[in-house]
Amino acid sequence: MIEAVLSMGGMALVAGLGLGYAAIKFHVEEDPLVSNLESALPSTNCGNCGYPGCHAYAEALAGEEPVSIGLCSPGGTQAMEAIAAILGVEPVAMEEHGPRTAYIHEEKCIGCTACIKACPVDAIVGANKQSHTVITEMCTDCEACVEPCPVDCIEMVPIQTTLQNWQWVKPNPYQTLH
Repeated sequence: MIEAVLSMGGMALVAGLGLGYAAIKFHVEEDPLVSNLESALPSTNCGNCGYPGCHAYAEALAGEEPVSIGLCSPGGTQAMEAIAAILGVEPVAMEEHGPRTAYIHEEKCIGCTACIKACPVDAIVGANKQSHTVITEMCTDCEACVEPCPVDCIEMVPIQTTLQNWQWVKPNPYQTLH
């Protein structure tokens, strides 16, 4: 019994040392600018910016090629201003529509599940050949569900501010005080 415990412990020790060595040997440094830019984005990975996710957009912003800082529609002007502060550039004009959520007209919904597959944050619930609905609290206003709907039963509607859903505006850690 003791031999089995010692042999398993020895194998675990050798494996742990090997993994520790590999982590040090093959460590890849990431540009801190990319992680700062990614933290300013909403992390919805919706692809509305034209990139496959928020990390890819942050890498493009930090890269050599010029990329517009106003491509993130879920992040809105707050994300754009944070990106501008990080990069040290002037903010650009963005269409500000306020907080919105997807709304599915359930009487028109055919239950095709195209919107469920397109939603990057799983804010749409429903089953095949049944009406779907949106969990408003989870919707990030990315509009990814609107395009794939074959019957155009999804629209983006403004969220009315009430005492139940009102929130403080989060401070921008990259904004300089004047």
